[in-house]
Amino acid sequence: MSIYLQVSNVENLSPQVIRSLAKEIADLCNDPPEGIKIFPNDEDITDIQAHIEGPAGTPYAGGSFRMKLVLGKNFPSEPPKGFFLTRIFHPNVASNGEICVNTLKKDWKAELGIKHILLTIKCLLIVPNPESALNEEAGKLLLEQYEDYSTRAKLYTEIHAKPMKCMEEKEIPSLSKNCLEGPLAKKHAGDKKVIDKKKKEKKKVLKRL
Repeated sequence: MSIYLQVSNVENLSPQVIRSLAKEIADLCNDPPEGIKIFPNDEDITDIQAHIEGPAGTPYAGGSFRMKLVLGKNFPSEPPKGFFLTRIFHPNVASNGEICVNTLKKDWKAELGIKHILLTIKCLLIVPNPESALNEEAGKLLLEQYEDYSTRAKLYTEIHAKPMKCMEEKEIPSLSKNCLEGPLAKKHAGDKKVIDKKKKEKKKVLKRL
């Protein structure tokens, strides 16, 4: 998935818009919506990134999906663009991660804030809209073969949106069994055998001297 490269539009926004945006972002950081964590860019207020937890009961459950909002020079008169940076199999997400939702299109209103957008995108994970699909395959499967759609979406979630268990901080002190049985562990075990063999050979040589 290609990542949208953003050009900062801070200089094009009015001081009033920047102040309002800064306040809302600060409020979201202090009191984030459930299942959403925002990561503001201190150097560029128009670069807003967030992690959205996959809602329970959906093929995205258990996943953490990184996304970003791109604010244009005419914000808030024009809606921002939304992109998933984490790969996801979803009818309303294009191959480049662009998100298609009415809130960011025809239903946009200047008074709608960042919180509303993030909640709308989270809701899109619960109720996709196959009628405005950017991913036609996902949209078709959702309508005609839901089980296949769900299986594919779960697979993407498992591969791209879930952290490796052995890399989780809580498991670092005592690595999980799976990690200890991986190829790297086998390599280290092999290395240890070689070292032990060399030590024994060295002892034999010393005894002869």
